[in-house]
Amino acid sequence: MSSSPEAAPTTEATDAKRHILLVFAGLMVTMLLASLDQTIFSTALPTIVGELNGVDHTLWVTTAYILASTVMLPVYGKLGDLIGRKGLFIGAISLFIVGSIIGGLAQDMTWLITGRGVQGLGGGGLMILSQAIIADVVTARERGRYMGIMGGVFALSSVAGPLLGGWFTEGIGWRWAFWMNVPLGALAIASAAFFLRLPVTARRRPRLDVLGMLLLAIASTCLVLVTTWGGTTYDWNSLTIIALIIGTVSAAVLFVVAERRAAEPIMPMHLFRDRNFNLTTGAGLIIGIAMFGALAYLPTYLQMVTGANATEAGFLMIPMMAALLVTSIVSGQLVSRTGRYKWLPITGTAIVALSLVLLSTMTPAMPIWVLCCYLAVMGIGLGLSMQILILIVQNSFPVSQVGTATASNNYFRQIGASLGSAIVGSLFVARLTDLLGQRLGGAGSAAGSSNSFTPSAVKELPAAVRDTIVGAYNDALTPVFLYMVPLVVLAVVLLCFIHEKPLATTIERDILPESLEIDGMTNVRLEDASTSGKASTGRGANVAG
Repeated sequence: MSSSPEAAPTTEATDAKRHILLVFAGLMVTMLLASLDQTIFSTALPTIVGELNGVDHTLWVTTAYILASTVMLPVYGKLGDLIGRKGLFIGAISLFIVGSIIGGLAQDMTWLITGRGVQGLGGGGLMILSQAIIADVVTARERGRYMGIMGGVFALSSVAGPLLGGWFTEGIGWRWAFWMNVPLGALAIASAAFFLRLPVTARRRPRLDVLGMLLLAIASTCLVLVTTWGGTTYDWNSLTIIALIIGTVSAAVLFVVAERRAAEPIMPMHLFRDRNFNLTTGAGLIIGIAMFGALAYLPTYLQMVTGANATEAGFLMIPMMAALLVTSIVSGQLVSRTGRYKWLPITGTAIVALSLVLLSTMTPAMPIWVLCCYLAVMGIGLGLSMQILILIVQNSFPVSQVGTATASNNYFRQIGASLGSAIVGSLFVARLTDLLGQRLGGAGSAAGSSNSFTPSAVKELPAAVRDTIVGAYNDALTPVFLYMVPLVVLAVVLLCFIHEKPLATTIERDILPESLEIDGMTNVRLEDASTSGKASTGRGANVAG
């Protein structure tokens, strides 16, 4: 008896789909781990810094994580391309768990910030390697639906994170915001170990760009310190700030020189010859400033100004995250079905600009439902744009370079996040300090030190003092949203110049000169495809550089 000729291809397709789903399931656990950690502290942070007497160091709890993860992004991206992603992936999760343990044991702000920094060293690999691994197994045309779900997981955890943070703060204690990462991390490691089976590709002997890594770390750190300390801890014309600015520029220039000479640069200069890479990178940096600048302090605003407790503040963020969840998944499905994507980030970024204008009009007397609608508008904009920008970058390079390209793009978005958190934090803290000093006057002694303000403590103050503090919080933060609008409009303009390349329907791999047989399927060199009669469908070979 002979089997049907259609049976074998059908079985292979089913097995391939099952493999992709198993890989995707493992990645979702890690995405949940990483995204929960970025949001769970939003509602818990006012209480944490109040208990540890470090309100003036609040922004460092966020900035330390973002800075550490930012510096590591290109490192993970490049190493993943060179030596494979699975072992690196498991190592990043392990480092993240170590940072969580340090944070869970923190007895002061220095200890807490150190734990967040170590978390960031591992966390930089969680998101970027997840995005690159999807590119290893799914074509660009089909990738939209998967990346849309990734964005949905971020939105879902962004709802669960503030709620869990509020629940921990008011119940078993904020330290569980760290301790919960230990079992989740163990589950993520187990998922990666058992389910993450990536295609065999050509391996290159790693030649680490140590000088490039060092210079990038110096430039990134100096830049964030400038935005964090400038105008608050130090005057803008102080010797410290001037030295940091010189250090940033010098390290950046030396980094470019080093990358041009490096055998395996962590951020190859040829990436910047691609128009879409430049445009999406510039737009991503701006969106990072706006997104993280706004989101880092909204939960604090909600608690201080509306009188909501930590859990209620988490619930108030649901409209934004629900909108992000729906639009992220829908936009991914639309891209996979139609192959058209340019209009999505343009529309989404314009909506983000609108949301910032709306948020700048908030007042303590504003009805809660109106504020929730404003947050939903921002969620719609972010859901339409974030994951699509990554897809555009990945569609411009072969899979052998996709980790490096994705990491480089994300690096600038994270620089935007660092700048956004630092700039908004610096402006907010400086304005808040001035306004409290001006408005409290003699009532300042009754209110206590502003460095120890917590939402519950403010609620217990006399009505006149409480209203003064609430008004100061509102007037310190809302104008900052309006300052970011011109930047986001610039991002919209940049995205209008994107060239809508057809999405690839095959995965382009750099392999050895000899044809390789993997799982019974023979791969041939891309340059031999036309002569062998096995040319790929979709866009042609696009090996950048």
